[in-house]
Amino acid sequence: MTTTVLARKYRPASFEAMVGQGHVVQALSNALTQQRLHHAYLFTGTRGVGKTTVSRILAKSLNCTGPDGQGGITATPCGQCQPCRDIDAGRFVDYVELDAASNRGVDEISQLLEQAVYKPVVGRFKVYMIDEVHMLSNTAFNAMLKTLEEPPEYLKFVLATTDPQKVPVTVLSRCLQFNLRPMAAQTVQLHLAQVLDHEGIAHDPGALRLLSRAARGSMRDAMSLADQAIAFGGGALQEDAVRHMLGSVDRQHVQRIIEAVAAGDGAGLVAAVDALRALGLSASGTLEDLAAGLQRMAVVQAVPAMAQAVDETDPDAQTWTQLAPLLAQDETQLFYSLCLQGRAELALAPDEYSGLLMLLLRLLAFKPGGGGASPKSEGSVARPTATEPRSVVTGAAQAGRAAMPMSAQTRSPSPSGASLTPASVPLPAPSELPRSGLGARVAATPAVPQAATAAVVSVAAQGARSAASAPWDDAPPEHLDVPPPDMDDEASASSGMAHVEAWENGPPPGFDDGWGDGAAAAPLNAPTPSAPVPAAAVGTGSGPAAGSAPTLSLSRQLAELPPDPLSDRWAELVVQMQAQGLITALVRELAVQSQCVAQRQEGALSIWHLQVPRASLCGDMHKDRLTQALAQVLGCEAQLHVAQGAAVNTPAQRDLAAREARQHAAEALIEGDALVRGLLAQYPGARIVPGSVTPI
Repeated sequence: MTTTVLARKYRPASFEAMVGQGHVVQALSNALTQQRLHHAYLFTGTRGVGKTTVSRILAKSLNCTGPDGQGGITATPCGQCQPCRDIDAGRFVDYVELDAASNRGVDEISQLLEQAVYKPVVGRFKVYMIDEVHMLSNTAFNAMLKTLEEPPEYLKFVLATTDPQKVPVTVLSRCLQFNLRPMAAQTVQLHLAQVLDHEGIAHDPGALRLLSRAARGSMRDAMSLADQAIAFGGGALQEDAVRHMLGSVDRQHVQRIIEAVAAGDGAGLVAAVDALRALGLSASGTLEDLAAGLQRMAVVQAVPAMAQAVDETDPDAQTWTQLAPLLAQDETQLFYSLCLQGRAELALAPDEYSGLLMLLLRLLAFKPGGGGASPKSEGSVARPTATEPRSVVTGAAQAGRAAMPMSAQTRSPSPSGASLTPASVPLPAPSELPRSGLGARVAATPAVPQAATAAVVSVAAQGARSAASAPWDDAPPEHLDVPPPDMDDEASASSGMAHVEAWENGPPPGFDDGWGDGAAAAPLNAPTPSAPVPAAAVGTGSGPAAGSAPTLSLSRQLAELPPDPLSDRWAELVVQMQAQGLITALVRELAVQSQCVAQRQEGALSIWHLQVPRASLCGDMHKDRLTQALAQVLGCEAQLHVAQGAAVNTPAQRDLAAREARQHAAEALIEGDALVRGLLAQYPGARIVPGSVTPI
């Protein structure tokens, strides 16, 4: 004994029974009620969304005679009259369904159109339904154009296609087009529950949820999967059985993967992939479920109110709400993109599980602080990153240290035979440079003696003495972190690069030599009156423009501020939080753009008051994540109060001032280098191109 499959048994027989296509039902119902009928309809949409069903209901509406045989055109066919029963049974002579995939030639279309001249035999209208119309040949389309444009009043065309882009525009312009949309998973789930309740089949909500997601918007696919699940489960739909049938990954596996990525646990990721391999679960399905979970986490992160409005009927909702705080918003978005792109890369991997493992390790590598640090040799000096906030004093000293040579070296004699050093060769004024040359361009990365390096550090940190001599006799001041003269520093490569250029007829008009007026910033700890920092310099996070004169505008302004222990302490904490990878993205921006205006200790609770200029950084989510990071660094409970307002002496401004000091130190180092001085003296009219000195 055979049974009718659910997709055919429960095919909607009226517009009221259709689900998920309300926009099409409303338009056709109103047209039938008002008797405003078009002669050609085009229904588009993916498979299993109701194109053929709408065509049959429309044919019944046009030919229904009512239970008493006196009815007319209606939007609610009775389903009891002879035309309605014949159309449902597929034997109505005036309703013709043609499969264009197997009848795509001009001969088949011509034969169909030859019958159009005859009036309906038993019905009110002839209805020609051509399925997959995009498969017709060009000649077949051309053959039906005239009849499609001006058919007899008793003839209606219904065209259906899954690829409307392949239908000629000449056909599209002659039809009234309706796009049937893929159905939402919730709509499919509700309809499946109604069908299974009517059939008397036991089912779990979790099983229906899996089936509705696997159907991907197609009701026919959902019905077919339900038939398969009923057979697989022995007459019942259980979540475990349906998951095993579909090869879906349990949310616990996805949860374990996300937790391992958030914790930077590489061993946990390898163990998770091994578990998936042992269970025979699909790697592509794992990535699909992982992407779906990350999408729901992103929604919770973007709309925190969603966390309170958890659907109690969805067991997955609580899981994603709990996992959302483990990742930053930018990390969630990045991982989501990597999962989507990784599905296409699985086919290129040696096997799908190794491809899955490499993708998960890629998630771990892209996580801030997740990758392993490269080993360093003993005695090497750690160089701060470009985004690491530093104090102005320490930043200037480190800039000088980065500009030091690897070892004290002696230069080869100059072309004239004399040894040139910054202390022995006076620095010429721009007006004293010769006005002729050979048009040569020389690039040099010099190394200078330790005496010149000490002078550069003096210019960067003190700015009160000459760059040709050291500012101290025996030892540097305690507040300048400068290594001893005999120390080799691998960071000496950051001394910079300069371009020496000559011209034939003198410098161009308005040329700025970039030598400056010799003014230098006052000592950074000088107790001078407070001066406001201009808004243009607040939180820019960028160095001086290329080609500008080597001035320390922001450094000078910060140096004029009175000592601020709160700002010093906050800058140190921000450096520690960044070094440990506790703050990223907008949370990091909140930390580096903030000024600490007050701090107090109440027992074990440390309370901090911050002021930040950007209102977008004052969100509760950013504040909460920064509070967690601060508590971890302090080792005690912390509480943050963030307010919008002008902020000065922030870690970002300190970092910018340190980079300006480093730029000035590199420029002074190049200008005082023996080789550069020798080239300038050898080639009359040569110059150092402004803005070409870039610290490495």
